[in-house]
Amino acid sequence: MSAAISILLVDDDCHLVESMADWLRQSMHQVSTASSLMDAKEQLVESDFDLVITDLRLGNEDGFDLIRHLRQRYKDTAVLVMTGYATPGTAVEAVQAGAFDLLTKPIIDDELLLSIQRAIELREIHQENQRLKQKVDRHSGLENILSHDYRMLKLFDMVDSVADARASVLITGENGTGKSMVARAIHARSSRSRGPFVEVACGALPDTLLESELFGHVAGAFTGASHDRVGKFKQADGGTLFLDEIGTASPAMQVKLLRVLQEFQFEQLGGSKTHSVDTRVILASNENLSSAVAEGRFRQDLYYRINVVNLELPALRERVGDIPLLVNHFLSEVAEACGREVVSFDRDAIDLLQAYHWPGNVRQLENIVERAVLLARGSSLTIEDLPPELTGAQEAGGWPQSENQQTAALSPSVALKGKTLREALEGPERQIILQALKEHSWNRAATADYLDINRTTLYKKMKRLGLDDPRLQFA
Repeated sequence: MSAAISILLVDDDCHLVESMADWLRQSMHQVSTASSLMDAKEQLVESDFDLVITDLRLGNEDGFDLIRHLRQRYKDTAVLVMTGYATPGTAVEAVQAGAFDLLTKPIIDDELLLSIQRAIELREIHQENQRLKQKVDRHSGLENILSHDYRMLKLFDMVDSVADARASVLITGENGTGKSMVARAIHARSSRSRGPFVEVACGALPDTLLESELFGHVAGAFTGASHDRVGKFKQADGGTLFLDEIGTASPAMQVKLLRVLQEFQFEQLGGSKTHSVDTRVILASNENLSSAVAEGRFRQDLYYRINVVNLELPALRERVGDIPLLVNHFLSEVAEACGREVVSFDRDAIDLLQAYHWPGNVRQLENIVERAVLLARGSSLTIEDLPPELTGAQEAGGWPQSENQQTAALSPSVALKGKTLREALEGPERQIILQALKEHSWNRAATADYLDINRTTLYKKMKRLGLDDPRLQFA
C-alpha cells in the first residue's frame, strides 16, 4: 500500500490479534488492538482510525453491535469483518450492517492486504465525494455571493428568512445582477435542498413550447409529439422550480401559471389527467412588473400571487464598494483556471472600474476581468489591460477620462445606441460627481458648491447614480 493507515483490530483471540497486528506493523501501519466491544468503543473515543477489522464473535458479545456503532458514530471509518463461521447469509448481513467486506478465517495475507487497500480506496472516494458536494453547496449558497454592501447584507437575511417558506418569491433586478444565483441560494438553504433545482428561461421559448416545457405533453398532442414528456413542474416535484424572465410570458400562459401556483395542479398539453406536485416556485424578472400591470401586459392577479416576497437586487453601479472584492475573487479564479501568474489590478485600474456605469452588471465585470487576465503582459493589471468600452467611453454607460474626452462624450455626436439622452449622459455625470466628491473629501456641501448645484439636487443625483453608499469613500 502507498501510505500507512491507522487500524484497530478487534478479536477476543489474543494470540491471533497480536500476530496479525505485528504483521501489519511490519507493513508500516499504525495498529491498535482490542479484545472486547467495550475496549473497542473506548479506543475509538481516544483515537481516530482509518480502518476497523473486527471478528463477529467477541466472547459473549456480537460484532454486529460494533459495526452498527461505527456506522452511527464514525461514518468515515472503514470496516472489515473476519469470522471463522461464514455463510452467504452472514456476508450479506455484514455488508448490510455497514461492513465493506467479510474475510474467512484462517486469514490469507494477500487477501487481507487487498481488502484493506480496497476499503481505504472506497473510503477516500466517499470523502472526495463529500468534499465535492460541499464545494457545490458553497457555489449554490450565499457563500458564493460576494458583497459587503448593506443592501445585499439585508437581502441575505431575507434569503435565510424565506428559504423554507412555501410562498412564491419574486427576484427582480437588471440583467447580470445574479438573480439565478440568489434563487439557487434559496434552494440550497431550504429543507428542499436534497430535491431537484430546475431552471427555465421563459423568454427563450415561444408560448407553445413553453407550455410543453413547463407542464409536459402526451403523445399526439402536436405534430412530432411521438411520446409522453414530463414537464419541468413535475421534474421539480419535491424541489424548486426557477422561472426566469417571467415578464415575457403571454397572457394565455399567465392564466395557466396562475392556476398552477394557486392549486399546484395542472394537465399536460393534450392530456386530461390532472397532476399534483409539491414544487416550490421562485420567479425572476428584469423589468418592472408593476409597470407592466399598469400597462396591461401582465395580469394583476398573477402579479399579486407571485409578489408575496420580493427580493430586489441592486445594480452593480449602486454598490461600487463591492467592485474591488468582486475583482479580486474573479481574478484569483481566472488566474488559477488559466495557470496565469496575475495577482492584482493597480489602483488606477480599480478607480476606473469603480467609475464605470456597468450596464451588464456583475456578469460584465466577470467577463472583463477574465479578458484582462487572458491578455495580461505582467503580474499587475493596468488601465491598458481594460477593454475600449471602459477606457474610451465609446459604449453607452461609459465615461470620459480627460477634459477632451469629457467634451467629446458630452457633445451631440455621442452615439446613443438606443439610449435616451438622460441614460447616455449618466456615465459622464456620475464620473464628474464622483471626482468632485473625492476632491472635497466627500463633503457634500462643498461638492454642491463646487458643482454650482444645491445640496438637495446633489443628494438626488447621488442616489440615482449609486453614489450614496457611505462606504464608497473608503473604497
